[in-house]
Amino acid sequence: MAKDSPNGIKEFWAEIPRIDEDFLGSIRDWKNVQIALEEDVIWLKGFTDEQAVSSEIQQLPNFLLYELREGLLFRKDALVPSKKVRTALLWTPIDKALRLTFPPSNQNFFGIDEKIELHLKPSEEEQPATALLSSMAEIKETIIALPKFKLEKLDWIVINDKALFIGNPLLSFPGKTYWTKDGHLLPTGFDFEFKNLSSLLQRKYNAGQDQWLLWNENGSVLNLNKDDFRKLSVSSFRLTEKAKEWM
Repeated sequence: MAKDSPNGIKEFWAEIPRIDEDFLGSIRDWKNVQIALEEDVIWLKGFTDEQAVSSEIQQLPNFLLYELREGLLFRKDALVPSKKVRTALLWTPIDKALRLTFPPSNQNFFGIDEKIELHLKPSEEEQPATALLSSMAEIKETIIALPKFKLEKLDWIVINDKALFIGNPLLSFPGKTYWTKDGHLLPTGFDFEFKNLSSLLQRKYNAGQDQWLLWNENGSVLNLNKDDFRKLSVSSFRLTEKAKEWM
């Protein structure tokens, strides 16, 4: 049975329909939060007071936040409980449980004033590519034959069934290229419609510069922790590919 936190510290729980799981990518880096599955519902717990009132939470669709009191779940400022706390749930840290994948397009993803929509537009300025997103299936035969010196200057991470490489020089693999701007990874040939948004978004949502913000042309964005990247090598690629086969 779940108990209230000691010393009067509030404990927050939340639920969101499983069909809206992709939207949780915006809080995937909140490593203090844990999630569990119950049929068609995803349960979350462990939010701090600041996280419970953050714009990231407010932007999540169909998201219900509760406060745990004496084994019961109360909506904000409610005097009557909404439901009993769930038991026998298998909890997992959110950054381990969620697979990295692009969320659906959400023009107000960052909680900016609704009058401002985030758009990428074609840019006439040419920028050097510093990142490459490739299908693992398409490159697996080629990458294992490459010499070490061509791999060791690159970092990489797996996003669903693709591999994202960052570094210089990039490998000559098929895929989608990106350029860097203020910590954003933008598709080559595209830029923000309002160029001053770039630094504004970084100051507000990536002040520690510990993430890459990977953008799609449709305005969706994926937060990637820089600590989750690893050095590229044939062995790391093979081990990752083998691990995916077991999933």
